[in-house]
Amino acid sequence: MEVEGHLFDLTGRGVLVTGGGTGLGRHFARVMAKAGARVVLCARRVEKIQQCAEEINNSGGIAEYYQMDVTKVDSVKEAIAAGGRAGVISVVVNNAGVHSEPMLLDMTEEEWDGILATNLKGSWLVAKEAVAQMAEAGVGGSIINIASILGLAAQKGTGPYSASKAALLHLTRNMALEWAKYGVRVNSIAPGYFSTDLADDFIATELGKAMLKRIPQRRLGRHEDLSGPILLLASDASAYMTGTTVTVDGGHSMPVA
Repeated sequence: MEVEGHLFDLTGRGVLVTGGGTGLGRHFARVMAKAGARVVLCARRVEKIQQCAEEINNSGGIAEYYQMDVTKVDSVKEAIAAGGRAGVISVVVNNAGVHSEPMLLDMTEEEWDGILATNLKGSWLVAKEAVAQMAEAGVGGSIINIASILGLAAQKGTGPYSASKAALLHLTRNMALEWAKYGVRVNSIAPGYFSTDLADDFIATELGKAMLKRIPQRRLGRHEDLSGPILLLASDASAYMTGTTVTVDGGHSMPVA
């Protein structure tokens, strides 16, 4: 079967990436800029997204950046309005997220609230505002929520993080159901353990080494392992996909007899 060359093309589309200054968010921004998108980077720390935007622009892409706190509705509205001045933002990557480390009995209420506010409420606020603009402009689009395989399984020391990601997976389905009438698709990606400073430090421990052995592919994910999935869900290649989760984890979450 012949695959059309333009299937994964994002030329002319406005793509907003939260938490786009570092890690997977930075990678998503680069990949979609190379596919022709105008990338709008948003995060609380401006320095990192500024660096990423400059790198993309210097490489021939198109990128801009705005400060955004995904937990504050006014901040979300201001950033999305600014990013939409050059054209409607029709793709959103809800990548901003924070992790947890304390066990549940040791965790404070403030730590719990902070994780849920960023990972769950923040994703809703950003998607809600972006979809409102899409609907007003009469254009469809794609919302991509970055979840985690920890939304599918339990692990010690990740209570609120796992809970927030499990809720995000279900919220994805609710968003897909309610926003299909606006021509908006909503899907999620559930990455496994990827090579980051945090993950690499964990893998160096005995617990981390034992966990690595449980991954069928016996390795951490590489950023480029997510290039295909993000382009799939952002582009017309996934035109008939909504309310689903793409798991990218080397088989880590696969039930083993």
